Amino acid sequence: MIKNTRECRIDQFVLVSILNYHEEGNKKIVDEVAPIRTISEQDANKEFFQAEPGSLVYHTSNQDFVIHLRRDPLMRVRRSSNEN
Repeated sequence: MIKNTRECRIDQFVLVSILNYHEEGNKKIVDEVAPIRTISEQDANKEFFQAEPGSLVYHTSNQDFVIHLRRDPLMRVRRSSNEN
């Protein structure tokens, strides 16, 4: 289904619903998607951050649809101020 999405919407951003995926190490490999709608290049970043869970913005020029997973929590850095 990803190949069909790429062939029908050449070189475009597309909002997709992820239907099937598998994990390999720290990567989620998306196997099947359902296209929801195309997105303009100007709106791609905004749409990426507003996507509902299970949906993602994908650019059809990418051969594979891979999501890199973060397993480690973000480290908090404490800043010290030396006020004398």
